[in-house]
Amino acid sequence: MYLNAYIDDRPQRAFTLDVSERGLYLNALPQDLLPPGTPVGLEFTLPGQRETIWAAGETCREIANDYFHCRSVRFVAMAGLHNRMLREVLNRMRLRRIFGPAATA
Repeated sequence: MYLNAYIDDRPQRAFTLDVSERGLYLNALPQDLLPPGTPVGLEFTLPGQRETIWAAGETCREIANDYFHCRSVRFVAMAGLHNRMLREVLNRMRLRRIFGPAATA
């Protein structure tokens, strides 16, 4: 999914294929590496949801090459409602992966 990341109040467009209850892995255009613990604001919409989730995170580790900048971000704050939404969507996806589409119908 595509999302917005905010570092030093500057927006960056990124995408992720890897989201968990604890954080996510950002892929963006090449940029400067950040030290671990750098604050990151996140804005994203989960598949099948309408509400935008806002979360605060911090960088954990980064890898850069000529094509992408990959950054692990750990969630450090998120509204309770958004946290529940994230857990529910991830649980549905896990059930679907294990038992097939009929498991979440």
